Amino acid sequence: MPASSDSAGLVRSLTHRQTTMIGLGSALGTGLFLGSGTAISVAGPAVIVSYVIGAVLVAVIAVLLGEMSAAHPVPGSFGTVAHRYLGPWAGFLSRWLYWFSAVVVIGTEVVASALYIRWWWPGVPMSLAIVAIAAIVLAVNVISVKSFGTTEFWLSTVKVVALCAFVLCAALLVFFGLPDTEATGLAHLTDDGGFLPHGAKAVWIGMSVVMFAYAGFEVVAIASAEAADPQRTIRTAMRQLAWRLAFFYLLSITLVLALIPWRRLAAGDGSVEASPFVRVFTEIGVPAAATVTNAVVLIAAMSAANAHLYGASRLLHSLGGDGLAPAPMARLSRRGVPAVALAASTLGIAVAALLAFYDVSGLFGILMSIALFAVLMVWLLILASYVAFRRHRNAHPEEFTGFSIPGGDKLAVVAGVGVLAVAATAVEVPDMRQAAGIGLAFTAVLLVCHALTGARRAARDGRSDASPATPAAPAGERP
Repeated sequence: MPASSDSAGLVRSLTHRQTTMIGLGSALGTGLFLGSGTAISVAGPAVIVSYVIGAVLVAVIAVLLGEMSAAHPVPGSFGTVAHRYLGPWAGFLSRWLYWFSAVVVIGTEVVASALYIRWWWPGVPMSLAIVAIAAIVLAVNVISVKSFGTTEFWLSTVKVVALCAFVLCAALLVFFGLPDTEATGLAHLTDDGGFLPHGAKAVWIGMSVVMFAYAGFEVVAIASAEAADPQRTIRTAMRQLAWRLAFFYLLSITLVLALIPWRRLAAGDGSVEASPFVRVFTEIGVPAAATVTNAVVLIAAMSAANAHLYGASRLLHSLGGDGLAPAPMARLSRRGVPAVALAASTLGIAVAALLAFYDVSGLFGILMSIALFAVLMVWLLILASYVAFRRHRNAHPEEFTGFSIPGGDKLAVVAGVGVLAVAATAVEVPDMRQAAGIGLAFTAVLLVCHALTGARRAARDGRSDASPATPAAPAGERP
């Protein structure tokens, strides 16, 4: 299908396969490839249950978001939908929270990429490596959405192929062994304190770490505004993304725990040499296993940064179009790319990356706390928007075409309870407690900014009420 443009000027050129791979690219980051030591140290082998629960929660949010995005394939995605069904404050809050979270996450991926480069060439200055990676990611995004989609498709494909190779090799070692290596079987899952060495409560506490491994799938919904066939693309991409993420995380974590005693994994330092990938590929006989693994994790980090930058820039562009960010953010290049929003997001990435590396006065820890809180808040806003969306859809079915999830409104409530349960781990987990405190304060600041923005717009337009009872559709949905 030829590329086309919508009313906002964005070019609809992303294919079905590209959109699915964009979601995998953003959600499959370096954490999976270098191990999940923190989560394993909390729950032991029972972390598998935490990943199962997390996969179910994410699958529900993904398919519900897919239904909304297929019905409203607009710039701003879930932020624009929140504006329409919950009010301007929700659209403002969800998009700014997601943008901030994405920028911080990309900063960590850029720093990781720079460290992987320095693994090969230690003499390269860290700041130069960070700038080089950021420039590459920006260049891929700024050329055209088609170039971004093609690049992300191949980067994600490399990750998926590497994961499949790892799963096959690990399964061989676990269940069959090699001529000179006995199969490990599943004994490591129970032979050191049992499957629940820290008790059932640890499964819940482990969710505070596990859930954020799945974050990033929202980029698929954001891409709906530039998908060539949004109805078909988003419906199938979200479903495929949900089961593929579950497959890769659950199978990989289970095989790793079966191969390597969990206490050793929990004590891992996250380096390339300590990666389970190196252990598996070395025993299978892959030459230079550490070098291969380093190349894979470098590609994984760059792919995740690439996909998150795409999502962040599109939400910032939609905020500019709705008058909720500086007007230049809404500008598009001749190729239909929001170049100003990309540049602003890249500047934020540079700041976050430098803070991540130098950790100036603990500022990066504060940024990460806001990012963790923002992910949960965005998910809750997505689910609340869905409930309002379904209420409207049920009342006006003639306005909608496409698929509908049976019992979706009830699933949204159940998923919302699940997300709140993850947030409740703040009672036990200091990092989550810090995230909740700092995140709530940051959210309050954003709401004040929204109120000031609304008051300024009202004064400019000569209106006394900046938030009418039935708000106009945001810019992304105007005919």
